[in-house]
Amino acid sequence: MKFCAACSMPLETNEFLALHNADGDFCIYCVDEQKKVKSCEDIFKGGVEYFINEENYPKEYAEKIVRKNMTLLPYWKGNPSACLKGEMLSDEEFNQLFCEK
Repeated sequence: MKFCAACSMPLETNEFLALHNADGDFCIYCVDEQKKVKSCEDIFKGGVEYFINEENYPKEYAEKIVRKNMTLLPYWKGNPSACLKGEMLSDEEFNQLFCEK
């Protein structure tokens, strides 16, 4: 299965695929109307909102999850951003969180 290179959303069907380029595949939530990848801040905010609203995590914990997730993704490895500086889950915490689901 493919995943968004900027947020890791599963791209289970083509309806979620918004862009394919040299940096990878991107979902409809990470690409703007001009077919450009959104800013780190916008994608980070969207990820945090997801974990708060859909998973019921407190904001600070959601930020740590999203920051860790984004730093592991191919797009952000090639496009580092100050937006990803700060506290994040440890590798062990991150693996436990997503292996339990």
